[in-house]
Amino acid sequence: MGYIMDLRKVLGHRPIIIPGAAVLFVNEKNEILLHERADNHYWGYPGGSMELGESFEECAKREAFEESGLIADKLEFFDLESGESTHYTYPHGDEIYVAGVLYLCREYHGELKIQEEEVIQQRFFAEDELPHPMDPMNEAFIRKAFALLKSRASLPGSSAK
Repeated sequence: MGYIMDLRKVLGHRPIIIPGAAVLFVNEKNEILLHERADNHYWGYPGGSMELGESFEECAKREAFEESGLIADKLEFFDLESGESTHYTYPHGDEIYVAGVLYLCREYHGELKIQEEEVIQQRFFAEDELPHPMDPMNEAFIRKAFALLKSRASLPGSSAK
């Protein structure tokens, strides 16, 4: 939070571009970990803003651990998020545009823990039981991830379920 908070002291609520990263944890049932945010009550995946000197991978792993308690052992590049569709105004008025890297993660360890300042609840969801309301920025990527997981599961010789 240090870098962004320093920027906000100078820029106030004006729109800024936020570089960041997120992790879509996938369990053995091809369910994806989602959490309910405390500030807006939207459901989405763990992620957040990059600190100075941090790589996208380091940011993804740090944010994922802080928000979920899980340690990502192996990240797989999944997608990029940027553009007008990533504009967001927080309940307190700060405006952002996200420029982020999304990762899938099947290899992880640790124990699910809630970061109470940011997360109300979390669990793994199948595609047909997604919670509501979904984070508008996250929902399209979550559905795209499920489509990718389905296509991989249908490949001959695939061990994915």
